[in-house]
Formats: sequence, C-alpha cells, structure tokens
Amino acid sequence: MSRTTLTRADAFTLGRLDAHDQAALLRTGDIDAAGLTEAAIQRIEALEPQLQSLSHRAFGLARREAASIDATATRGEMAGVPWLPKDSLDYPGMPTTGGSRSRSGVLVQHGYPYVDRLAAQGLVAVGKSAMPEFGLLASTEPLQGPVTRNPWSLAHSPGGSSGGAAAAVAAGLVPVAHGSDGGGSIRLPSSCCGVVGLKPGRDSTVRVRGRHLAEDLLVADSLHARTVRDAAWAFAATHPHSARPMVRQPTARRLRMAVIDTGLRGAAPHTDVRGAIASTADLCASLGHHVESAQWPVDGDLLLTAFEDLWSHLAADATEAACALLGGRRAADALEPWTLGLAARAAGLPTSALEGIYRQIAHLPAQMSTFFSRYDVVLSPVTSAPPPLLGTFAPDVPLDALMQTMFAWIDYTPLQNMAGTPAISLPLSHSSDGLPIGSMFAADRCQEDLLLALAYELEAAAPWAERWPAHSIAAFDA
Repeated sequence: MSRTTLTRADAFTLGRLDAHDQAALLRTGDIDAAGLTEAAIQRIEALEPQLQSLSHRAFGLARREAASIDATATRGEMAGVPWLPKDSLDYPGMPTTGGSRSRSGVLVQHGYPYVDRLAAQGLVAVGKSAMPEFGLLASTEPLQGPVTRNPWSLAHSPGGSSGGAAAAVAAGLVPVAHGSDGGGSIRLPSSCCGVVGLKPGRDSTVRVRGRHLAEDLLVADSLHARTVRDAAWAFAATHPHSARPMVRQPTARRLRMAVIDTGLRGAAPHTDVRGAIASTADLCASLGHHVESAQWPVDGDLLLTAFEDLWSHLAADATEAACALLGGRRAADALEPWTLGLAARAAGLPTSALEGIYRQIAHLPAQMSTFFSRYDVVLSPVTSAPPPLLGTFAPDVPLDALMQTMFAWIDYTPLQNMAGTPAISLPLSHSSDGLPIGSMFAADRCQEDLLLALAYELEAAAPWAERWPAHSIAAFDA
C-alpha cells in the first residue's frame, strides 16, 4: 500500500495500530513510509478541526522524510511511523514557539541528541503538538492558540503542558507523541486523555534541549503512547546507554506497594479519583502484589512551596529571555498574564527562598531511598480531580486564584520532578461521567524498568487499547 492507493478507510484502520504494528507493516512490505505518513495526514485533517492538538503542520517536511526512508535499504526500527514533537522541542525544519506569542516562526536548523536518536530510528514528524506558554500551565489554552480540546469531551481540558501530544495520541492521529514533564506535564495529560505517560528519572535520556539549571533538574522527556510497548521502546531508544535493552514483558516478581491517595498537602482527592485508586489497588492485590496504605515520606507543604517558588523562577527566566527579543513590543502584548504574574512573584521572593528550594532538592534523594527500601513502588492519583473544564486553568485567570486551584489539582506530581525519580500514568479508570482517570506508579531512581514491567502486567489484566474517545478515529470507522 502506498500513498497513491491509500483510502480514507485505510487511513483510519492504520490509526488503530500502535507504533510497533505500523512499523511491522512497513518491514513486511504491506505499506511504505509514504503511505504511513499520508494516513496520518488524513487523520489529522479529519479530526484537527475539533481537537486543535497541533500548533504546526509540517506535511511537506514529513513527505520528504518518508520519501527518504523509502529510498534507502537501511532503516531504523520505527521506520515510517508518524509522530509529533512538542512545540518546545527543537526539530530541524520547524519553528519552536513554546506556545508563546513572543516567539518567531523562524525554522530551527539543528536539534539535540534526543531528536537525533528518534530520527535515526525512522520516526517521521508530521508537525508539532500544542502546549501552553513555555509549559507553565496544566492546561493547553495558550492565548496565541490553539486551545486544545480533550477527545473524550470537547468541553474539557486535555491537561498540560503536553496536552496536544496526549490528545493526538488518544484520538489516533499518531501512535506516539513527545512530551516533557517539569511538574507533571507528561503524566497530567496522559491521565486526562487516557494514554500511557512515562516520566523518566533524572539522567535517563540523552540531552533533549540546551543547558538550563532548573530545567535540567526538573524536566524529563518521553513519548506518550497508547500501548506500554511503545512507551518502553521510546525509553530504551533515548536512554544514554544506547545498547540498553527494551523492557518487553512483565516479570514474576511481586512488589511491595504503598498506596497514598491524599495529596502532598494532605487534601483528599475527588470521590471519583479516590475510587479509581482504590480499584487499582484492588487489581494489584488480586495479581499477588503486597498492597498497604502509607504516608508521603516528605513534608509535602515545604516541598510544594519550594516547587512553586522554583516554577516562578522558571517563568522569570522565560520572561527575561523573551523581553530581550521583543524589539520594542510591550511585554503585556507578547507574554501571557500567568507568565508575567509568576515572573513578578519570583521578583518578590527573598534570596533565602532559593535556599529552601535547594535544601528540598538536596534532601530528597536520601528521603526517597529510605522510603523505597521499604516499598518497591507507590500508587497514587495523578491529579486531585478528573479533567477540568476548559477555562479553569486559562492563562488569564487571576494569578492568586490560579495559583491556588492549579497547584491543588497537581498536588501529586511535582515530587518526582524535585526528586528526579521516575513515575508512570496508566489509563485504568474513568470518572462517573466517562472521563479518563490515570493511576500513577512511582519508584526510586533508575527503576523505570520495574515500572514498565508492572505496566505490562496491568495492561494485560485490564486492557485499554480498544477504549476510544468519542472524538477519535473510532468515530469515523463507518
């Protein structure tokens, strides 16, 4: 099958396949890279008017990449498989706007090793996924647009900051899409959209972006996926040790599992979220894992205060970098109220606040190591409530209100960013009104393989691959 013989029905049938199965079709000669690319383009053109998950379309570039793959006999493992880099990821031939009106549309000339690794494996980038300005919000509603909608309900947020990526994968536009996680930005949209989202631990991927003190500490990158094997492949393919084997199956090992459903500041989650975690705990116990209730091993209030202060400094860094390039434009015309408000908050923090940030980060490795000497993994919610309505976390909501509501909603995820430990969101539950609720499993440093092996087991015990949202390729099967 090639792009010239591809029908609309073919395109949507291909969209039901994960990256492994799409790549297998190319290896057997049932389709070429041009056909896989054209199928993704057809799916995007059909569903993007509803979802708005892409910030940039690069169909011409994708067709050239696919033609290059078809013209060579030496191909990577995922040759021809379409994907989306996030709008913060430098990809040659595309602009990097970071969801901000302050950025130009100048095409990037060079990427970093992370992009090089994925390109070497044959992935074909068909565009860029949408994100909030500089990744600073938990919903994908940048003022420059697009406002990305959740494929399960167009009135609800897909989460953020990798909301466009998770929405595109959930709807079947592409089988994998890049996400970056500085405070939950892979796990939050994975939970909202019902896909798999692995946040690797510190030092577990090759370099993704330019050096930055805070981002290097907090941010981790991976590919959102519908299946565990695609997420596991992406982790192995981008690991600093290029020969690292991919996790391919569960193990017989039974785990000591701590269950914590209260947030880091002690708040109880929404009833639907609490029920989802209880159901996941019961599933794990039925599989023979030792499950018991536990408490967070850290002072959650101090940790989240330090995280909020660091988040404000990130916004200040972004604001200063943007203002240097505005060429006479007012900052208020180029940057969003949330970004400017966080930057102003950072300006009002005493230098001793930085001491608190560094103290928390310095103490966490020993605290987490002690905790994980007793438990192998911890099960918790990803968010304190199901996906919010669009507008709840919009960037023009007053700063004080948004600080309170957004950080309460992400009350579970910043710990792993501050500690540099891995975590994964799995789509095991739904709310009473049918919206996805993820279950988060976290472990100690260098334990991504343990999380992926557990994820394989849970995927087999409670399959989710055939659960499709209303606004997805499943709606076009007829």
